[in-house]
Amino acid sequence: MAEQAFAGERIVQPIEADDDVLRCRHIAKHFGPITALRDVSIHLRRGEVLGLLGDNGAGKSTLIKIICGFHRPDSGTMWLKGEPYQPKSVIDARKHGIDTVYQDLALIDQLSVYHNLFLKREPVLRPIPILNNLQMRRRARRALDEIGINIPNIHAPVARLSGGQRQAIAVARTVSSEADILLLDEPLAAMGAKEGGMILDLIARLKEEGRVSIIMILHNYAHVFAACDRVSLIADGVIALDKMTSETSVEELNEIVVEQYRRARLAEQPNGAAAGPAG
Repeated sequence: MAEQAFAGERIVQPIEADDDVLRCRHIAKHFGPITALRDVSIHLRRGEVLGLLGDNGAGKSTLIKIICGFHRPDSGTMWLKGEPYQPKSVIDARKHGIDTVYQDLALIDQLSVYHNLFLKREPVLRPIPILNNLQMRRRARRALDEIGINIPNIHAPVARLSGGQRQAIAVARTVSSEADILLLDEPLAAMGAKEGGMILDLIARLKEEGRVSIIMILHNYAHVFAACDRVSLIADGVIALDKMTSETSVEELNEIVVEQYRRARLAEQPNGAAAGPAG
């Protein structure tokens, strides 16, 4: 991997591959005086699961929102399947085959499982524009069965489901939309071991089938090594590490995070002096 100096730090520039489906180069994003991303370059290979790591506020969600068309970058370029990519909106990104599962899932508790699967994409009967509920039920059952999600009653409101089942429905919705790139923003947040295992199993099946390429924001390093082929770590608005999971370790990831924390603490001290002992 290539490296370059930037503001006294090391920036890792991932080495791109011939089978990349997505490339982001030198992405920067500011919100007024706040710098979310300074110089981020990542790439995603066909059929790959990429884990995107970083402390709170590192810029992970901002990068995902740029890729999915929710934000426009201040600078930098993106390519999708070898073509320049500048999504005008989230809907435009979906038309290009990129779909996102946000941390809040965007499910409506009062609606049924099958209605949530087709939220804002409902098939209608013509000439009178009414919902085609029969088609939605059939397609929902087929979609859930194909990716191995066990939800016996698709008529039930999603409010009655467990956290893992709700997350699985949100993922199934993106898969059934025929997206070939999925962006998952903390898909395992606040889940127990059983529910988290359900989502990890689903991601493993999708990876085995080679149907989609996935970028996942994660915090738990155990999940990273269980689900991801490669990991990119964002620190202070830049990529500080990009490696295959087989070539790194929990210790190396922790070391980078601790180094960034110490640098931030040092910068907060007057004249850059080291902080004294508490007390």
